[in-house]
Amino acid sequence: MSTGWRVEVDAGRCIGSGGCVGMAPGHFRMESGLAVPIAVVVEPTDAVIDAAESCPVEAITVHGDDDALIAPA
Repeated sequence: MSTGWRVEVDAGRCIGSGGCVGMAPGHFRMESGLAVPIAVVVEPTDAVIDAAESCPVEAITVHGDDDALIAPA
């Protein structure tokens, strides 16, 4: 049984471009100039993968319930 994907933003890498918020506003928000996930565990969705793949500094990671890296590829 899948428990969803785990979304993390590395605050040390994030440059606050805001692209993830624009691509997946239901999953990311800006806080003190940096992106943060709205929820740590999310239902699988292309928007989360697209946001992680589009991050210019690869600060966003998405892992499956088996801890396998889903994005960025």
